[in-house]
Amino acid sequence: MSFTHRRKRGVAMFAAASLLGAVAALVPASGASAATAASSTGTLGPAAPGAAITQQQIIARAHDWINNAVPYSESAYRQDSAVGGPYRQDCSGFVSMAWGLTTSLVTGTLPSVSTVTAASISGDTSLQPGDALDYTVQHDVLFDSWVSQSAGTFNYDAEHQTGEVADQRQGSIYASTLETFPISDFEALRYNNIATTRTSPVSMDAASNLVAFVDSNGNVANDWAGSGGWAGPALIGGQARADSPVVFDANADHAYFIDPNGNVANDWAGSGGWAGPALIGGQARPGSPIATDAGGDLVAFIDTNGNVVNDWHTSSGWAGPALTGGQARADSPLAFDSNSDHLYFIDPNGNVANDWAGSGGWAGPALIGGQARPGSGLSTDAAGNLVAFVDTNGDVANDWITGSNTWAGPALTGGQARADSPLAFDNSSDHLYFIDPNGNVANDWAGSGGWAGPALIGGQARPGSGLSTDAAGNLVVFVDTNGDVANDWITGSNTWAGPALLGGTSR
Repeated sequence: MSFTHRRKRGVAMFAAASLLGAVAALVPASGASAATAASSTGTLGPAAPGAAITQQQIIARAHDWINNAVPYSESAYRQDSAVGGPYRQDCSGFVSMAWGLTTSLVTGTLPSVSTVTAASISGDTSLQPGDALDYTVQHDVLFDSWVSQSAGTFNYDAEHQTGEVADQRQGSIYASTLETFPISDFEALRYNNIATTRTSPVSMDAASNLVAFVDSNGNVANDWAGSGGWAGPALIGGQARADSPVVFDANADHAYFIDPNGNVANDWAGSGGWAGPALIGGQARPGSPIATDAGGDLVAFIDTNGNVVNDWHTSSGWAGPALTGGQARADSPLAFDSNSDHLYFIDPNGNVANDWAGSGGWAGPALIGGQARPGSGLSTDAAGNLVAFVDTNGDVANDWITGSNTWAGPALTGGQARADSPLAFDNSSDHLYFIDPNGNVANDWAGSGGWAGPALIGGQARPGSGLSTDAAGNLVVFVDTNGDVANDWITGSNTWAGPALLGGTSR
């Protein structure tokens, strides 16, 4: 069992028997003679070979072969619990694997399942993560991320040639060659079965007075509560990248997000109202989450290399980014405790992990228990003593710190979560909110006998909806099926009411 070097803290243990498993899926043999056994598509997705897949899952699958140093071969095939298979271990087999295809195609047949977005990648600034850069008679690689879009430099993943293993390298759309071939011979292919995802983030302050979101035009906006009820929306500053979250600190005087150029930015509230945006440091990879501590003094995200990093506020302004420790899976959330001395995430192998801060700086990562399914949410309480996630069976589960200061779990808290469901703990960790497989907003709750639930609290959430609660867990904000920002709330009789609209439409 991995554990962190942290101060000893007692915690109430709300545990039930844990059931963990993998969902098996049959994968066609793809022409392999010896490697035709059924295998699981594992924790990286898609749901089944050939099913819709997100850009983040494509990159996660590519990184799995990189992490395992899979050697190039035109005759060998690979299958395992992380990526399915079998897939041929050459350049086009690598792309076929990353796209989650049912079989290994070749450079000349990859266009049959994709769309040409550029006949030549020379000077093409529209490349997106998961695109194949295909020289149809010779070679292909997978576009991973921009190093600098303005400069034309990018990271790509590939099986290169005999004697080498899968790895990541850098190229340029303004260079004359890629992998020794003329760059003008490579066309850009976008897989036809990319899953359409909607990011509709919401964030609430601790006192439940403000709610931040991204409006239908991509602007960062907020609603606010007054004596007459909820008012808004009003713009607070800047635009957010299509996949950007938005996160308030506990006092809602800072809102953090990712701008259209991939920069981590913030708006801030002063005596004259909202100001910003301003960049705080670093660029975030596609699909990166953002997490901040209660004071808004540390902001964590995933950089373009997949590293877990943070910016921090000093007396002279923002500094960073700097590595905290480890790499995160392409779809991993991040969760800070309120003291910002523990940061939780999902590693490239699907394990729930954490970094921790001590007198010598950040240390880690260390595994705390359990594996998270693709798209799993992640949440921790204020003290960082409980960490909730969705396991590989779709069940809502948690790890917890014991009296001996070690991690235990995972154990089920109750119910199953929709594939895109976030998770939200209140500060006391006695209520955990999520979206069930039918789209209903639901919660589990802890009592003297352990965890109970789930129970519906009111309303349905659209695909990609964010979910946020206040410190007390008395209000829960989400985006309804019409795209409106809405909330449920606890009444004086200790029952749930709602949903009611707060104001504005989310993207």
